[in-house]
Amino acid sequence: MLQKGFTILISLIVITISGNFALANCPSADLTGDCSVNYKDFALMAAQWLLTHVPCDANDMVLIPGGTFEMGDRFDEGGTHERPIHSVTVNPFYMGICEVTNQQYCDYLNSAFGSTIYVSDGVVYGSGNEQAYCDTSTISSQSQIAYSSGVFSVRNKNGRDMSNDPMVQVSWYGAAAYCNWRSSETGYETCYNLSTWDCNFANYGYRLPTEAEWEYAARGGEHDPYYRFPWGDTISHSLANYHSNWQDGHPYHPYDLATTEGYQPNWMDGTEPYTSIVCIFAANGYGLYDMAGNVWDWCNDWMDLEYYDYSPTSNPTGPMAGTERVFRGGAWIWSPSVCRVSARHYGYPVTRYKNVGFRFVRGLPSPSNPYPTDGAFSVSITADLSWKTSSYAISYDVYFGTNNPPPFIGNQTTTIYDPGEMAYSTTYYWRIDAVGDAGKTNGLVWSFTTLSSPPPPPPP
Repeated sequence: MLQKGFTILISLIVITISGNFALANCPSADLTGDCSVNYKDFALMAAQWLLTHVPCDANDMVLIPGGTFEMGDRFDEGGTHERPIHSVTVNPFYMGICEVTNQQYCDYLNSAFGSTIYVSDGVVYGSGNEQAYCDTSTISSQSQIAYSSGVFSVRNKNGRDMSNDPMVQVSWYGAAAYCNWRSSETGYETCYNLSTWDCNFANYGYRLPTEAEWEYAARGGEHDPYYRFPWGDTISHSLANYHSNWQDGHPYHPYDLATTEGYQPNWMDGTEPYTSIVCIFAANGYGLYDMAGNVWDWCNDWMDLEYYDYSPTSNPTGPMAGTERVFRGGAWIWSPSVCRVSARHYGYPVTRYKNVGFRFVRGLPSPSNPYPTDGAFSVSITADLSWKTSSYAISYDVYFGTNNPPPFIGNQTTTIYDPGEMAYSTTYYWRIDAVGDAGKTNGLVWSFTTLSSPPPPPPP
C-alpha cells in the first residue's frame, strides 16, 4: 500500500516536470472541471488517495519491550499532577499500533447486538449492566456509527468513508467491553468483569493500557534524551493532527512549528469530528501511530491528581478507586501542550466524547501454577519448587527466602528450583520472573510453610 502511494507521488513529479496535458471532450481524468488534465488534477488525485487509503492493518500489534523509565514532565510545562518525575518499570506487552477504528467497533456492535448489547434512543448499552457504551448518529452527529433495524454501519462524512478513522463517542465502559469481546473472539481470557469493571491483570486477554504502559510506549524507546513528544521536542501539522493556537501571527507555543493556524488543514472539512485516518502520520520508535493527536486514548487507570506521589515503581495500575478515568495523547481539537507524552487528562467513564477513543494492549503471561501451591502448609523441608510459563520465556530469575519480598538467588533455564533442605515450621516466600528477548515479566510473590516437626519414625 505504501509503495503504491510512493508511485503516485513520483508520477506526479514526472508529469509536472513534463508540462500540462489538455485532452478534448473533458476527459474523465479531469477532476478540476477545466476540461484539461494537468498537474492540478494529479495533485487532487493524490490528495484524495491519501484521504482514503490506510497504510497499515488496524488489527496489528507490536511488542513493547519491558524496561524502566522516568515517568512525568521533565520540562516543567504541565500541572503538578505530572510530577514528581519517578522511576517506573513495566513488563513487556503488546499494543495496538493505532486506535480502534469505526469499522472495528462496528464489527463488535453487529456481533454483540441482541446478546450483550442493546440500543435505546440512539445509545448503545450493555445488557445486564445498563452502562452506556457508545452513541450512534441518531443521538450524536459526532458519532460515525449509524444504526437501523438491528444493523450498525459506518457513515460517510462529506463523501469520505469514515471506516478507518478512530472510533469516538465511546465511553470507558464501551472501550473495556470491546476488549472483552475481542478476547473472546480470539480465544484469550477476558480481563474485565462487566459488572464491577475490575480488570484482572493475571488474565492475558485484551484490555486498556495502564497509564504507565501508555507513556512508556508513547516515548518509543527515546529515553536519552527524554523528548517532549513521541518523536522529538517540536510538533507540526506534518507530524500530528491537533489544533495549533496562534497569537500575534505565529504559534503560541514555541515548540509548535505549524505553518497554518487552527486545525490540521487536511482533515478540517467543515463537519466535526476532524479526525484523520489511522496510521497517516509517521509512527514512533516502537511502530505506534497517533500517540500524539487525532484522538485521546482511554487508559485503564482511575485518575488521582496526586498519584505520582505514591505510585508503585513496578507495573503501577493506578488508584484502587476514583470517579474519573485517565486518557492520554491529545486530540484534533486540542492544543499541542496536551499532546506532550507526559500530559495527563481525565473524564467520567460514562461520558462519550467527540475526541476520545482507545487502543488495546495484551500482556505476556508471567509464571503460574506454583508448586507448592501459594499458601500451602506442611510442605516437606526437601521439596523442590516448580512452575509453568509460556514459550516467551528463555530463562528465569529466582527469588527465594524467609523475607518478603524475597532476595534474588540467580538465573536459570529450567522450571524447577532446588532450595536445599529448609527449616521446619518456617514460612518461605518466592517469586519467579520470566526473562525473554523483549525483557522481563515479573511474577507474583508466593509463599508456603514447612512441616512443624519431623514426621514420626516408622513403627518397628
